[in-house]
Amino acid sequence: VKVTVHEGHGLVTYTNVEYSTKSGGINMKKSGFTLIELMIVVAIIAIIAAIAIPNLLRSRMAANEASAIGSLRTVSSAQIQFQASGLGTTAGAFGTFTELGSTTPPFVDAVLGGTASPSKSGYVFTMALTVPSATAAADFGCSGQPQGQNSGTRNFFVDASGVVYFNSLGYAGAAANSGDDPLQ
Repeated sequence: VKVTVHEGHGLVTYTNVEYSTKSGGINMKKSGFTLIELMIVVAIIAIIAAIAIPNLLRSRMAANEASAIGSLRTVSSAQIQFQASGLGTTAGAFGTFTELGSTTPPFVDAVLGGTASPSKSGYVFTMALTVPSATAAADFGCSGQPQGQNSGTRNFFVDASGVVYFNSLGYAGAAANSGDDPLQ
């Protein structure tokens, strides 16, 4: 019910007003939340956030690591196909990221093949090539390192063998190599 009450020269409007015939007067209804109720709700939300945020960060790091492993496996397959196609500057040579991405059709996606040292899903990838010669066979090594401490905890590496290796030195540690533990 909405009641308008005139007082003096001004007009005063009351909402949520109830008129009681028993008491013969107007009673104001109280609605809303008390400060204590609001503080309890805020505390509950803070507790839930304190539990959920670390789990979210761990999940994102695990997803970044899985993406890095997948990218290295893609690079390994692309290198084998590139070498077999004979598109390298030297017969039997492997390709750089740019070479792998600039063929038609490309051997890798636009993110991996776009630059000499691409970044993808929180990891930075670098490629080292051994050009075939009379004393050395063609080889490549591709490593993936986390961009920051919240990107991942492991470094990864793959070479022409196709085996993915890792170490747990994190973003500030040394890059992984073929002397590290193989991924199971």
